[in-house]
Amino acid sequence: MAIKPKYVKQLGNMLLERYPQAFNTDFETNKDSVMKLTNVESKGVRNRIAGYITRKKSSSQAASA
Repeated sequence: MAIKPKYVKQLGNMLLERYPQAFNTDFETNKDSVMKLTNVESKGVRNRIAGYITRKKSSSQAASA
């Protein structure tokens, strides 16, 4: 597993705080939500943020189950 850059973590955490209902454990849905809620133009950065959010949501659901 690669180490995520600080900007990916910061933006991912900020989005989860502000819009928790916009994200779930599905990467494709999260990718669309990141595209709508931010002005990130880079496809790679958008995918990294969506992947980070997906991983955080998956781990939080597994911990609560």
